[in-house]
Amino acid sequence: MPRYYIWTIGCQMNKAESQQIADYLEMFGYQSTQTLQYADLIVLNTCVVRQAAEDKVLGTLGYLKGIKRNSPSLAIVVTGCFVDSNIERLKSNFPYVDLFFKPGDYSQLLSWAEKHGVLLPDAKPAPPLATRTSVTAFIPIIQGCNNFCSYCIVPYRRGREKSRPITEIVCEVDRLVARGTKEVTLLGQNVNSYGHDLSQRTDLSELLAQLSGIGELVRIRFLTSHPKDVDLKFIKTIASLDKVCKHFSLPLQSGDNDILKLMGRGYTIEQYLQLIHTIRSYIPGVSLSTDVIVGFPGERDEQFDHTLSILEEVKFDTVHVAAFSPRPGTIAAREYQDNIPPRVKKERLNKVEALQARIAGEISSRFIGKTVEVLVEGKKGGKWYGRTRGDKLTFFHSETNCFGKLVSVAITKVSPWALQGEMTGVK
Repeated sequence: MPRYYIWTIGCQMNKAESQQIADYLEMFGYQSTQTLQYADLIVLNTCVVRQAAEDKVLGTLGYLKGIKRNSPSLAIVVTGCFVDSNIERLKSNFPYVDLFFKPGDYSQLLSWAEKHGVLLPDAKPAPPLATRTSVTAFIPIIQGCNNFCSYCIVPYRRGREKSRPITEIVCEVDRLVARGTKEVTLLGQNVNSYGHDLSQRTDLSELLAQLSGIGELVRIRFLTSHPKDVDLKFIKTIASLDKVCKHFSLPLQSGDNDILKLMGRGYTIEQYLQLIHTIRSYIPGVSLSTDVIVGFPGERDEQFDHTLSILEEVKFDTVHVAAFSPRPGTIAAREYQDNIPPRVKKERLNKVEALQARIAGEISSRFIGKTVEVLVEGKKGGKWYGRTRGDKLTFFHSETNCFGKLVSVAITKVSPWALQGEMTGVK
């Protein structure tokens, strides 16, 4: 049987889509290999959300060019956000790549497989459902984005929002749970937009309610919410459903109203803080994560200080910070001058990371002496690990096989980013 290797660069959405590609390829008669040199087909799933990611993609393509030079029969397929609408330009720049296809456009992969004689005779050109056994799984529920934030390339590469039918999602989760999955994470560039484009209108609250009815499913997560789209109905839904983890990912991006306006975010700092207050009033103990961009064009020192002030005030559990890098074709790249020196961007990034390390350490210290529920995902360095409902990575020792189990762990030691303790029971 021909063998495939998938090289994934990027976010959880890319990882989930790589899994879907793997399911298709196995439907076509391929089998997976973990050794690049043994592959007959290499799929590169790409990301260009920041310049560093695009540089990594270009470096990987250069590496694959050398491999193909030594193995001319090797097929190389490229997908993900690196693939824009100008396919002919990509073919010209990377002639050694056999196929480029846009994210989620598996019909092109199917056609290519049929043309090259690798499609199994009884294969059906329908979306495959995940076949692997895993404790946790990522489930894309909506593709694309309609927001067009000035710095973001995603709407240009993934298109407008397109939701999957609710019955299709429930069916996929049902099948995963039957194979041992205990936790699913629902994915979307803007997950709270789910359902608005379907002929039978629905929303994320309804989807969460339906998934909560699946008996053996114990946890549900969702990523990522746009702050302007989180309403009171949704907050109450999260509060009322026991299986839904009390964790929100709410990208802040900047703590300054003028910068937010230039970013095209659609909310003010006052509105954002009111949202945080409302969430915490309905869901005490909720876990909050956010994203921040430093060095946006024109960002003055005092505007950056506003961001630090908001981080100090809200005290997020997790902050993902990145320095601004202009993405070709976006509003920010066309209309704003990237005028913050790299040195200043780096200094600001370091300040955010240092502040968040202190805050995360303070939050972690509150767990000392407490017992948390952990869904065990694997073993590393002789310790079992998993996550709490609030998404805290937790390690513990046990001589028994704890894989896939819900266990209670008494916390004895903490760091800013993880907890350690002793298992006290199995649920």
